[in-house]
Amino acid sequence: MIKALHQIGRYFLMIGDIFYKPVKWKVMKPLIFKEIDDLIVGSLGIVAFISFFIGGVVAIQTALNLTNPLIPKSLIAFATRQSVILEFSPTFISIIMAGRAGSYITSSIGTMRVTEQIDALEVMGVNALNYLVFPKIIAFILYPFVISISMFLGILGGMMAGVYGGFIGMEEFIQGIRTDFIPFHVFYAFLKTFVFGFILATIPSFHGFYMKGGALEVGKASTTSFVWTSVVIILVNYIITQLLLS
Repeated sequence: MIKALHQIGRYFLMIGDIFYKPVKWKVMKPLIFKEIDDLIVGSLGIVAFISFFIGGVVAIQTALNLTNPLIPKSLIAFATRQSVILEFSPTFISIIMAGRAGSYITSSIGTMRVTEQIDALEVMGVNALNYLVFPKIIAFILYPFVISISMFLGILGGMMAGVYGGFIGMEEFIQGIRTDFIPFHVFYAFLKTFVFGFILATIPSFHGFYMKGGALEVGKASTTSFVWTSVVIILVNYIITQLLLS
């Protein structure tokens, strides 16, 4: 218990140190663009693939469970829209990103720690946390853009699966998408996305920056990072949902 509290306190102290003594903009600018390319642009492919087919699976499973002829088929589109916008895109994709981007962050920073590159930065008077973690936080400001693409492709996948699978007509699907649409749900999803993006940038960085050991420990730190990032995302998801939707 004491060790866990120590790690939590260390994490919040790290957050404060990230914004202390910032590196010059001309140095930071190329780092930010590199992180955007690695963490955001580089993740679009896997996010698009998973979103499209999961949306299709949600639509098919909903259609197969609608056995009552009195229930309108437009419910297939309604269920697909709600599932994708409220939970699948912001939460499930974030857990996938914890494995893809989070492991990359932990391993890259951990390798720098093992090879003493971080020590070299600190000897030169550079705030290593600002230099390494701040560009990742800025890059994840664009994370809602990734989630918006996920939402679009998830609903598109549901439409393709439902219409071309013969479960629902195109007009019925569009009607279902429009049924009882609440704009606040989109705001709720993007608010979660901003918080998850900050978590994805900082928790993997924490595990990489403060790891000790050699190459084997880098792999262990990446695994631990994925586990804790996923746990925190799920807990924060519960808290935000309880606060905003209950």
